[in-house]
Amino acid sequence: MHDHRRLGRELELFDTDPLIGAGLPYWLPDGAELRHTLEEYIRAAERRAGYRHVYSPVLGKRELYERSGHWAHYSDDMFPPMELGDGQVVLRPSLCPHHAVIYRSRSHSYRELPLRLAELGGMYRAELSGVLGGLTRVRSIQLNDAHIFCTVDQVADEARGALDMIRRAYEALGIRPARFRLSLPGAGGKYVAAPELWRRSTALLTEVLDASGLPYEAAEGEAAFYGPKIDVQVEDAAGREFTLSTVQVDFHQPERFDLHYIGADAAKHRPVMVHRSIIGSVERAVAHLIEQHGGAFPAWLAPKQLAVLPVSDAELPDAEALVVRCAELGLRAEISGRERGSLGARVREARLVPYQAVIGAAEASAGLVALRLRDGRRLDPLPAGEALSRIAVLTAAHATALWDEDAEGL
Repeated sequence: MHDHRRLGRELELFDTDPLIGAGLPYWLPDGAELRHTLEEYIRAAERRAGYRHVYSPVLGKRELYERSGHWAHYSDDMFPPMELGDGQVVLRPSLCPHHAVIYRSRSHSYRELPLRLAELGGMYRAELSGVLGGLTRVRSIQLNDAHIFCTVDQVADEARGALDMIRRAYEALGIRPARFRLSLPGAGGKYVAAPELWRRSTALLTEVLDASGLPYEAAEGEAAFYGPKIDVQVEDAAGREFTLSTVQVDFHQPERFDLHYIGADAAKHRPVMVHRSIIGSVERAVAHLIEQHGGAFPAWLAPKQLAVLPVSDAELPDAEALVVRCAELGLRAEISGRERGSLGARVREARLVPYQAVIGAAEASAGLVALRLRDGRRLDPLPAGEALSRIAVLTAAHATALWDEDAEGL
């Protein structure tokens, strides 16, 4: 595997600057394109799964986090509060308190449940300088987060559904999990003191894992302060393990925020809160994707999907027209490396791009393109429209294959 800190900078995906600060990377154009594509993929997957998206502020009053339990159990990882008027506000360390307030803002019937609220939102954690590194440990985090408000009887199905979304996302992204972990509380005062709630939530997640057939290991001291988790562990280039995706069961915050729904008996009942993140933080996900693929991302995710290579300046108008056609089909294409000399040099320069479209005099006069695939295959010249349509079909399907002779055009 590759070190994402080095390769990410070489590929001009992200960088850092002392003037901005440690643990606060910025995204360059290609990195922003990759990030945007990843975010849109997960939003679409969530919409298909019945999630509704919300936006919430990255700030909250200190009282919000006192209510949620973060102030008592997590304040060492939070930035100091800021004075504002007659109170204090805090950069949020997680999104769940905001989503609990959003749920509480309206009355709910049992007929509405499960209610799935999702957000790709910013959060901030005061990581120590010694643990910061590239995109894996940062202070400004964009989290793919969601909270499902449901009945106790719905928890297992919702957790299984989240695990299935994680499996499908990993297939599309080419991610291989190292192991699954049931994260349990340990000794000490960092966990809420509610033994019965811990017992119920742990039993539910154990049931889900056992029914899934996934091999897993229990680990004490790895739970969230409010509840146990199913953690999907992956490894970085140095063989270090970290959590990428998670599913959590939370009885604590619904109680703290006095959440309820009206049941079939017309009485108030307490919902359960299932936290889940399909790809974790965008930063950590991109770091792992860089290392997993060495910059040769799945075609649908690649910042540049098609490098257009005119053999000479005479074919430049045809190359420019091809780039326009790509944009109309939603494909990301650029004319590549005209200033770098020979065609061979330009092909080598674009070696990580999934598709290279060579346009010489013969192709230009016949409206064809000669495709070279990143894996070394060279295809016979095809009509430009057919070639682009086949690529568009494969990328729209989030396929891992670069080419399919049987793929139908648009």
